[in-house]
Amino acid sequence: MSILAQNLYFKDLNEQIKAAGEYVHIEDCYGQRFIGSGLKGKTLAINGTPGNALGAYLDGATIEVRGNAQDATGDTMNDGKIIIHGNAGDALGYAMRGGSIFVKGNAGYRTGIHMKEYKDKKPQIVIGGSAGSFLGEYLAGGLIVVLGIGAEGAPVGNFTGTGMHGGKIFIRTEKELAALPAQVTVDVASKDELREIEPLVGEFAGYFDMDVKSLLTDRFLVLKPNAKNPYKQLYTNN
Repeated sequence: MSILAQNLYFKDLNEQIKAAGEYVHIEDCYGQRFIGSGLKGKTLAINGTPGNALGAYLDGATIEVRGNAQDATGDTMNDGKIIIHGNAGDALGYAMRGGSIFVKGNAGYRTGIHMKEYKDKKPQIVIGGSAGSFLGEYLAGGLIVVLGIGAEGAPVGNFTGTGMHGGKIFIRTEKELAALPAQVTVDVASKDELREIEPLVGEFAGYFDMDVKSLLTDRFLVLKPNAKNPYKQLYTNN
């Protein structure tokens, strides 16, 4: 089914999506919010710029955007995939608890804030370019990968991993990272650690027609929670 979204109010657009079949093509999307909210069992192809909370509570559907996405994409996402061929706004993957998000370009502030994992649910975000400050804030689980493609300096902003107490953040860069909080440790990723992200980076490369081998031969830094200075010390003297 094909939907021309240009003059549709966001509620009307989402009602049409839910009533449609398994595959939905949306043309001329102009900032409509909550597209694909809670969706499962469908594939959405979007041309244009979806508004805030694209794929919020997504529960197994696939959303592919030929354009940019605004704030809070994948908010509290449970399962499925979101593929963005442009850039993403702030709070990408907020409280995400499953599924995968792939962004070809850059992402804004607070990507992956409050991400968490439970049993077989392990959320994953791959950003092709750079991410803003507070990447992985309060991260409790899952994987975040920043590839830094086209970045002149470090591909992340300040305070990466503030309050981090689970999960890992991989950053492809030859630069050193500034203003890291005490809650994280940073090391050069080992070959064994890179094997953990190889399938994920390979999937990213497949979506955006890139060479996975060239991406994985460069240096990656890996950030993990600092067991000697845990998250609780943000708020206590212990």
